[in-house]
Amino acid sequence: MKLNERGLLIVISGPSGVGKSSVRKALFDMPGQDLVYSISMTTRKPRNGEKEGVDYYFVTKETFEEKIKNGEFLEWANFVGNYYGTPREKVEELLDEGMQVVLEIEVDGALQVRRQMKDAVFIFLVPPSKEALINRLKSRGTECADELQERIDKAEKEYLLAYKYDYIVVNDEVNNAADRIMAIIRAEHARTERTIHKYVELMEGK
Repeated sequence: MKLNERGLLIVISGPSGVGKSSVRKALFDMPGQDLVYSISMTTRKPRNGEKEGVDYYFVTKETFEEKIKNGEFLEWANFVGNYYGTPREKVEELLDEGMQVVLEIEVDGALQVRRQMKDAVFIFLVPPSKEALINRLKSRGTECADELQERIDKAEKEYLLAYKYDYIVVNDEVNNAADRIMAIIRAEHARTERTIHKYVELMEGK
């Protein structure tokens, strides 16, 4: 029996190259999980194979900017001329259905969500060492030397924001990190402030 009927919003964040996507995928591959991945909205054009409402919600720039004005996003950003954001209404619907909603976003976006969703669970994913992060970024082969250094400099600034999160999880090995995050999710469901009202009703026979 679950005392906490409303779902949890789990925000997985951390510097670029720390392995957020890999850990999130391992988390979703775990047996018995009831997680759903929050679908973002974007103004960029769909790529081959991408589907509306599966990979992204595709909208025009004008529509996106109107939603910004109306405060309809938990977080949003402009990247290389295109907008990306997390629609608040969709997330709230899933939470009301009792689903565990996972956001995998950059640090700036996570801090935007933190200001709006006080009861969300914020997890800061870190590498086992600075050298490990640098090696991961280099192994991707997607940045030139200057871009690589920019990402490293940005990561060093983002590490200083770890205190704004509820948990810090070391990604020393992907499956280990996923196990730790699942343990956090299970523990959060039993937190007193999430369950006390239902518990009182149960004891009173309501």
